[in-house]
Amino acid sequence: MPRHVAVIMDGNVRWARQRGLPSSAGHEAGVRSLRELVELCCRWGVKVLTVFAFSYDNWVEVEFLMKLFEKSIKSELEGFISEGIRISMIGDSSRLPKTLQELVSDAEDRTKNNSNFQLIVAVSYSGKYDVVQACKSIAQKVKDDVVRRDDIDKSLIEQELETSCTDYPYPGILIRTSRELRVSNFLLWQLAYTEFFFVQTLWPDFGKAEFVDALTSFQQRKRRYGRRDS
Repeated sequence: MPRHVAVIMDGNVRWARQRGLPSSAGHEAGVRSLRELVELCCRWGVKVLTVFAFSYDNWVEVEFLMKLFEKSIKSELEGFISEGIRISMIGDSSRLPKTLQELVSDAEDRTKNNSNFQLIVAVSYSGKYDVVQACKSIAQKVKDDVVRRDDIDKSLIEQELETSCTDYPYPGILIRTSRELRVSNFLLWQLAYTEFFFVQTLWPDFGKAEFVDALTSFQQRKRRYGRRDS
């Protein structure tokens, strides 16, 4: 079982359009799929789930998505606390409404000691942004004589990436829904040796059967991490 599963939740709007519904209905259905996936991960021993909510580069339907994000946190927080679920958010939070920033900060603080499972939500995030912010942080530390230039290595960069919020920063498997075959600027550094699983199902229709297929595929693969077979 992978310790860390990453998901690009794609297809909410297409799902709604196919049913003659507004885009908001697709996003709301997507939230229900996410809650089911969290429950399955907790039940089956996955320790970390990172989901790509929306990217730094694609701020569409922002007002509704922000309200839905706030609503979801408020409705799920007490349940997450009782279930031992830790909530973390990665991405450029400065672009979020102040009320949402405060809500996220409160949720992270109230769940920071939970250890059963960690849900990481990538909002206003991109893999390139993550690497750039890590480089800026290291550059400032070099300027402040906190680290030397020769101290900069892979380990130091990884400590500055936003996924340093978890003990398991590297996904074992990345799942992308809705027939798309790309990573869309998500966790670019962290996906170096991740197994990919692409599924045609739109995100609101992604459930237990599709997750079982993804996990079964993962378990059948031989992971070499860049090494050749002996």
